Amino acid sequence: MDTKIGSLDTCRPTNNDMISPTNGAVSAIQSSASPTLINPSESTLGRHLARRLVQIGVTDVFSVPGDFNLTLLDDLIAEPELNLVGCCNELNAGYAADGYARSRGVGACVVTFTVGGLSVLNAIAGAYSENLPVICIVGGPNSNDYGTSRILHHTIGLPDFSQELRCFQTVTCFQAVVNNLEDAHELIDTAISTALKESKPVYISVSCNLSAIPHPTFSREPVPFSLTPKLSNKLGLEAAVEAAAAFLNKAVKPVLVGGPKLRSAHAGEAFVELADASGYALAIMPSAKGLVPEHHPHFIGTYWGAVSTAFCAEIVESADAYLFAGPIFNDYSSVGYSLLLKKEKAIIVQPDRVVIANGPAFGCILMKDFLRALAKRLKCNTTAYDNYHRIFVPEGLPLKSAPKEPLRVNVLFQHIQKMLSGDTAVIAETGDSWFNCLKLKLPKGCGYEFQMQYGSIGWSVGATLGYAQAVPEKRVLAFIGDGSFQVTVQDVSTMLRCGQKTIIFLINNGGYTIEVEIHDGPYNVIKNWNYTGLVDAIHNGEGKCWTAKVFCEEDLVEAIETATGPKKDSLCFIEVIVHKDDTSKELLEWGSRVSAANSRPPNPQ
Repeated sequence: MDTKIGSLDTCRPTNNDMISPTNGAVSAIQSSASPTLINPSESTLGRHLARRLVQIGVTDVFSVPGDFNLTLLDDLIAEPELNLVGCCNELNAGYAADGYARSRGVGACVVTFTVGGLSVLNAIAGAYSENLPVICIVGGPNSNDYGTSRILHHTIGLPDFSQELRCFQTVTCFQAVVNNLEDAHELIDTAISTALKESKPVYISVSCNLSAIPHPTFSREPVPFSLTPKLSNKLGLEAAVEAAAAFLNKAVKPVLVGGPKLRSAHAGEAFVELADASGYALAIMPSAKGLVPEHHPHFIGTYWGAVSTAFCAEIVESADAYLFAGPIFNDYSSVGYSLLLKKEKAIIVQPDRVVIANGPAFGCILMKDFLRALAKRLKCNTTAYDNYHRIFVPEGLPLKSAPKEPLRVNVLFQHIQKMLSGDTAVIAETGDSWFNCLKLKLPKGCGYEFQMQYGSIGWSVGATLGYAQAVPEKRVLAFIGDGSFQVTVQDVSTMLRCGQKTIIFLINNGGYTIEVEIHDGPYNVIKNWNYTGLVDAIHNGEGKCWTAKVFCEEDLVEAIETATGPKKDSLCFIEVIVHKDDTSKELLEWGSRVSAANSRPPNPQ
């Protein structure tokens, strides 16, 4: 989703007066009228933090209470425009903030010191890998305990409180330890603005005895952020566009491929403008699904090497020039480093850099500026798309099921395709759902999210909670394997408390199927649960919930009709029983190639 939350576009100053803090991270708007005075009892650190979160678009904060953050939680609850969502554990609170940020552009979670911080750390690392601005707030020790030899609970038993901070330094772009009120305002504002500017998580630790104390720095309504805009080097931009245009205009059948960094570069619209102007065939990398409209007239599918959608790889890899916008080439996205691409044919556009073939390279150039300028310089060339249209053969339908025949996964997703609309969103868990959901054709407005770079199993439960909370007008369809569900199931409870109407499809195939295809062993077989019974127990008669267990196509049709009809306002949980070996052909191919990459022998010494 191309979001402008917290950007200059949404916080445009009414005049030209700016104040720039010494770190240069953010400028504050200075309006001609003085900001509103705040009641002294409400001019506290905690209330300031709450106001800032609302101001940048966060209206829901995901939290787990602990004795170091309780007073801070009181201040967040006191903010009328802020809703505190209590989660079952810190990991899911972090995943929920991740899912929320994917829709709203920024998310936030609040946990307690060390035991909470280290629990949420995995989710924050995932948000960092996916370039998501998540504000991770931790209730810290009493300010009087810093610099003493005291040993506190919730720590590893040493009089050193920096363990949590050191862990967060590698997975956040800014860390603020607020243990005095004098610089609290500056630290909080710098942290939040840096998250927005860098599109990465930040860490804010607030001493437990400070959040409710009034202070003069919080006596006025906070002035909205005006982030100092990044600017392209004008001469570099002109040179890069000239070189790229010459490179592409001499090509016979060039193509465009969108990557996941289109999101953090806010370049989705510019990429579509380039596709419109050039006429090139338009593809996406798997981790960019949902960032580029699939109803575009020149869209040819998902490029994922040997497991691409039909006829897409043939067009991309046979092109004599390809422009990749915001790609990430890792072992998963390259299918075990097996992509048939040549560097001398490629233009790689990153959020602030352009590399053309083996050179030249141009720095200090914003992706969206480059794409928009390039669109004006390219000759229209539809050759690659014409070739795709010429060779394309529509996919066949799955074999028709016999009456009461055990349900097959390809039949399941044939019915899922019919459920999609602009009022739905798809969340795909790590596993075979990656490959099955990848083949879904997204209608205009349909959201789509999955976590490819970090690939943490269980991510989707918390992310579904956060995403659905951010866009209550959409019906979220979550596809989760049984192994992943066992990791984070608890926060189905929170979905019910929040009145969400998500449909969860639990794919029960008896184990970690994606890992079976990479390297099989008895550790990939898990204990089977009565998943519908478990969700019914979590429901416990409170909230709207409906569950069903599906064994065949007839069961599935009936379940979908109920979930989209009489139970459309309920959280619906549909457990789909499939054979343990019923996997997509793409997973079989991908698994064997990733296995080969993992098992490469050591290089000779």
